[in-house]
Amino acid sequence: PAILLRFARRYPERRVAMIPGPGQGFARNFLSLIDAAGPRTPFVAFCDQDDVWYADRLSRALRALAEVPAGHPGLYCGRTLHCDAALRPLSPSPRHRRSPEFGNALVQSLAGGNTMVLNRAAVDLAQRANRRIGSIVSHDWWLYQLVTGAGGHILYDPVPSLLYRQHETNAVGARDRRGGRRLRLRKVWNGRFRAWNDLNLDALTAVDDLLTEENRLRLARFRAARRANLAGRLIGLARSRVHRQARRETLCLWAAAALDRV
Repeated sequence: PAILLRFARRYPERRVAMIPGPGQGFARNFLSLIDAAGPRTPFVAFCDQDDVWYADRLSRALRALAEVPAGHPGLYCGRTLHCDAALRPLSPSPRHRRSPEFGNALVQSLAGGNTMVLNRAAVDLAQRANRRIGSIVSHDWWLYQLVTGAGGHILYDPVPSLLYRQHETNAVGARDRRGGRRLRLRKVWNGRFRAWNDLNLDALTAVDDLLTEENRLRLARFRAARRANLAGRLIGLARSRVHRQARRETLCLWAAAALDRV
């Protein structure tokens, strides 16, 4: 806060406003900022205080979002370059090659919130949903689910747009987002992945009238599959067409479903 106040005094034309968050974790903080954007803000970009944007981050996002038809929700997101605390490059985030869509969003978060920019229609959609949902896992995963579920456009940029700084006090770090195979399997085995799905599906069900008819059906099938016996889980998984970006991760998803860990 002290840094922000100094910046605001030095650059009064920047119109800096500090808004107290709800005190319910980072996900709710970011959703509350969407609400604070009001009814006329044309675009919303998320900014984590420990990252460094490339100079063209916003211009690239706005060029991409300009291709979205008027009145349609659009969400730009993409890759990052992981760095250490001193901004020494480590590695780029994984590149996702399958098209972003609701079946993927149900079981995987595509990109970090620190890369996301929303157009006005996506902001309107998020503001409508925010009033009706309970707990969620993370704001970025939720917005990926909500925008794809409502038939909006996800614009995934394969070129990194910022330096994603890694340090000892990351709330969520690259290890959490990328995850090694062991880390993902541990989350599945200890029930954490299933608990995350519980939260996300409850939130999506609360706003299912905002989803397309097709995606409401896919959501219902996925929910039913998670409550079914072994055969029902596997059949329901196939009918709901959920998948992860990598083929081997989708195979792991099927194995998790067989073990009732989805």
